[in-house]
Amino acid sequence: MLSLLIGLPLLGAAIIGFWPSKGSPTQLRNIALAVALGILAWTVAIATQFDLASPGMQFQENLPWIPQLGLNYKLGIDGLSFPLLALSAFLTCIAIYGRGETVERPRLYYPLIFLVNAGITGAFIAQNLLLFVLFYELELIPIYLLIGIWGGQKRGYAAMKFLIYTALSGILILAGFLGIAWLSGSSSFDIGAISTQNLSLTTQLILLSILVVGFGIKIPLVPLHTWLPDAYVEASPSVAILLGGIVSKLGTYGLIRFGLQLFPETWSLVGPVLAIVGVVSVMYGAFSAIAQKDIKRMVAYSSIGHMGYILVAAAAGTPLSLLGAVTQMVSHGLILAILFYIVGIIELKIGTRELDVLNGLMNPNRGLPLTSAFLILGGMASAGIPGLVGFIAEFMVFQGSFSVFPVQTLLCIIASGLTAVYFAILINRTCFGKLDNQLAYYPKVLAVERVPALVLAITIFILGIQPAWLVRWSEPTTTAMVANITPSHPAQIAQKVNYFAP
Repeated sequence: MLSLLIGLPLLGAAIIGFWPSKGSPTQLRNIALAVALGILAWTVAIATQFDLASPGMQFQENLPWIPQLGLNYKLGIDGLSFPLLALSAFLTCIAIYGRGETVERPRLYYPLIFLVNAGITGAFIAQNLLLFVLFYELELIPIYLLIGIWGGQKRGYAAMKFLIYTALSGILILAGFLGIAWLSGSSSFDIGAISTQNLSLTTQLILLSILVVGFGIKIPLVPLHTWLPDAYVEASPSVAILLGGIVSKLGTYGLIRFGLQLFPETWSLVGPVLAIVGVVSVMYGAFSAIAQKDIKRMVAYSSIGHMGYILVAAAAGTPLSLLGAVTQMVSHGLILAILFYIVGIIELKIGTRELDVLNGLMNPNRGLPLTSAFLILGGMASAGIPGLVGFIAEFMVFQGSFSVFPVQTLLCIIASGLTAVYFAILINRTCFGKLDNQLAYYPKVLAVERVPALVLAITIFILGIQPAWLVRWSEPTTTAMVANITPSHPAQIAQKVNYFAP
């Protein structure tokens, strides 16, 4: 069943790529949308057979590939990967539909989108370290091309920066995985066959640190974040939705799956450092967003801050905080998607993203009132207003992390208040006030253009009212994952040092 989730986007890419040249852009878009909906439907079919009570891997597939290298085609999903898998399928549909029918070079554009989807999906379900790296790298070149060809004025610079940073991330992750397998004496790179318990504390810390930096680039964490504002801003809205909504989750997913799960004894030692890095990212993202004049760049910096919440929650390593981390991943993806989409609509209809130029969009006659309403909802969700999915995600993160990191959690709560500040600035300057130009009648947003925002808004609202529909998929898995984490008390640290000493 899982292989079909990889095969469908690859098949879609092949069909569109080799479609006869007489095929119109509308036909190619309809084919791409049909394939994307097929991927989503198959994900729903898997959900109907998913055992909510099981914390372990389900729907496993295992075929020998290159046994001499320890590389096997081993797949599986659990409560950590499945919500992100569903998010990926959902946002791929949004990205394809939201791009409209005017995309240039559709025979290249849509196959690249599907290659990104295949790489992300494969990474989430891979249960072999080398297989994960292969899928992790698969989305690198397609996203580079999507930014470099269909991006903004500085697309070349942004695409190259993304390529360099992400390539370095992949190199570090591969080095860490090779070190884990070789030093632990494992003949296979299968996750279930690897144990780090026989490694010294120093070795574990070095390997874990390599993975933290590698995945930290992808998240990205401060100071490894400098590629993000350029890539998100220069990417088209649809590509930005994929980048911020799901590609960045490969970093947080990898950190939990391969950091916390493979190094449960050492995780508690690096937890305080990770929590500090998370707080720095949260505060930096909030203050940087406040200083922006470009609303798309403001949303990009807000993403840095909200990804920091996930790191703090993962560092705390409690059942509730880890469950909150998974919920925050999904919440962040949905909220960022609606914000980037609405920003794209505003730029398309008005021709600018500058706060100093935009105003009066709530004007019922000459403005974009419904678009402004969606923007307000996205800002409220990002600020953690009760009743929306952002609130329950942040509340779980704060509640689960406070017992372990009270100071860091309080700083994150303060940063959450700053989120309300910069979104209040954005909404006040763009949506309210009077239109400066009395002759300015902005083009109306068509009903078909509102569909992605409407679907995202309904999803954000429903999951905010019924968060159990989201958290029930992950709770058994996250509870089992943190069961092996040892609290980092001084006496226990001393015992570990003596135990792991060579």
